[in-house]
Amino acid sequence: MKVNIDPTAPTFATYRRDMRAEQMAEDYPVVSIDSDALDAARMLAEHRLPGLLVTAGAGKQYAVLPASQVVRFIVPRYVQDDPSLAGVLNESTADRCAERLSGKKVRDVLPDHLVEVPPANADDTIIEVAAVMARLRSPLLAVVKDGSLLGVVTASRLLAAALKT
Repeated sequence: MKVNIDPTAPTFATYRRDMRAEQMAEDYPVVSIDSDALDAARMLAEHRLPGLLVTAGAGKQYAVLPASQVVRFIVPRYVQDDPSLAGVLNESTADRCAERLSGKKVRDVLPDHLVEVPPANADDTIIEVAAVMARLRSPLLAVVKDGSLLGVVTASRLLAAALKT
């Protein structure tokens, strides 16, 4: 079997090396740290998002609210500690769990490790973005250029770019 390789065609390694955060960034919902937590949870559910980008003040400080954190917030601690208890709880209990978000702000449900997430610079490489996501266990990262928000890179978007051949 003979394989012809075009030396001018972009390779996987070249593609990944040349891909920048700006190229991976996409429009993404943003909420304020003072937004209603229940509304944020509805947005996560309706759009099936892995998390939300959260801004504070003039939108210069970024936080990430993962959907998993919202789930963690509404499930009572005793059920998290002993998941077998979940099997004996009924639907009305589930409804009451969701009500735990009522009257809460996004700031009340943010995980401590994702309160001040440094944004990626527009010219950061895939591996630079991936390194920050991995270190912070964040499902998404804001991308900025000259202090302005360009968009968001999600973990799935990053993987798609990294695996594209």
